[in-house]
Amino acid sequence: MNGRTPSSGVLRTRREPPPFRHVTVVGLDRPTPHMLRVTFDGPELGEMIVDEPAASVRLLLPSPGTPDLVIPTWNGNEFLLPDGQRPTIRTFTPIRTSRATSELVLEIVLHGSGAASDWAIAATIGDRAAISGPGRGYAPDPDASSFLLVGDESAVPAIGQLVASLPPDCPVFAGIEVTSSEAIRDLPERPGTEVDWRVLPEAAPPGTAQFEYVRSATVEAGIRIWAAGEAAAMQRIRRHLFDDRGVDRSHTMIRGYWKRTT
Repeated sequence: MNGRTPSSGVLRTRREPPPFRHVTVVGLDRPTPHMLRVTFDGPELGEMIVDEPAASVRLLLPSPGTPDLVIPTWNGNEFLLPDGQRPTIRTFTPIRTSRATSELVLEIVLHGSGAASDWAIAATIGDRAAISGPGRGYAPDPDASSFLLVGDESAVPAIGQLVASLPPDCPVFAGIEVTSSEAIRDLPERPGTEVDWRVLPEAAPPGTAQFEYVRSATVEAGIRIWAAGEAAAMQRIRRHLFDDRGVDRSHTMIRGYWKRTT
């Protein structure tokens, strides 16, 4: 939403999200050529309980041209800075290194120019940021006969958490789109799991390999589907599942994690 008053004249307020917690960059690592793993620490991070897989947190970054980090306030509809501008906020899957520490890890895909990518490339130990969350994750349906997981590189952390936590007696099928074979990573070992890594064809729009995987997948009545990736690609997958294959919307969770700008 853009913060404007709806045509009805009634401002639709949202539930207030958790406050932002100040954090400091304490670790930087490259698990793949196009992925930066950033470890944050902060005195309040130990209070952040992440008890569902594929949950989310908001990462607040300094606004372009402003080196200082300014914490925004919630106006009932969105976060805004004191000057009325929107802050630079991006959403990621939180990774706990250990419940015994206050550290939190985010993995940032370096796909072209963007606020998060630009910040991550320039990040150094000691840089300041802020984190809000967690947002809801995925609660598996106990009536599911199997699970279909679909994502791109931005969804790999979430898919890894899902593979590790889904019911052990249900088959899991995962189709993951990567920009190159160098981005293929080990996922948690789990019996009954089939992972299909698909390299995006050169010059193909993001989500092309994901869509082909979904189109070729067997979608039985009891299957539950989780998918995440580029926003337009997720819309295409939604239309295919709902309109072409008649999948019950309540049996899916499909999220746009990022938007292609070029």
